[in-house]
Amino acid sequence: MSRIGKKPVTLPKGVTAQIEGQTVKVKGPKGELAFTCADDIAVAASAEAVEVKALNQSKPSRSRWGMSRTMIQNLVDGVTVGYKRELEIQGVGYRAAVQGRNLQLQLGYSHDIQFPIPDGISIVCAKPTEIQITGIDKQSVGQVAAQIRKYRPPEPFQGKGVRYTGEYVFRKEGKKK
Repeated sequence: MSRIGKKPVTLPKGVTAQIEGQTVKVKGPKGELAFTCADDIAVAASAEAVEVKALNQSKPSRSRWGMSRTMIQNLVDGVTVGYKRELEIQGVGYRAAVQGRNLQLQLGYSHDIQFPIPDGISIVCAKPTEIQITGIDKQSVGQVAAQIRKYRPPEPFQGKGVRYTGEYVFRKEGKKK
C-alpha cells in the first residue's frame, strides 16, 4: 500500500476538479492546470476530494499511484497558492534586471544574457542580486530557475555565481604557496 497514494487530495474552497478519461483538470482562483494519469491508475472525484487508486498490484502500478496523487496535489496547490523559487547572484559586477518579457543577466561574460520569460511565469528582481520566479505550475517554475542557474552555477573556490536562496556551496581551499 502506498502511504501517500491512499490519502485523498482535498479540494479547498473555490477549487473544482474535473475528470475526463485519465485527465484531471483542476480550476482555481489563479488559473487552470491539467495532468494525465497512467492507464493503470483509477481517479475518482467528488465535490470535496479527489481519490487515486492503483488498478493492480504490480510494481510499476504501485509506484505510479503515489506519484499521481502527488501530481494532483501539486495542481491544487498551484491554482490556490502558486509556487515561488528565489535565486541569488554573488560576484562582483554580477546582476540581473527585468526588461519587458526578458531577464537580462550580467554574469561576467563578454556579453549580457537575454533570457526570454516563458508564458505563465513571472520574474521580479527586487534587488539587482535577487531573482524571484513565480507561477502556478511547479515543474515550469523549477525548470526556469534551473535554466537561469545553469548560465553560471556557483563555483567552489570563490563562491561566485547564481545559486538558490539558502543553497550551501561546498568551498574548496585554493593553491598554497
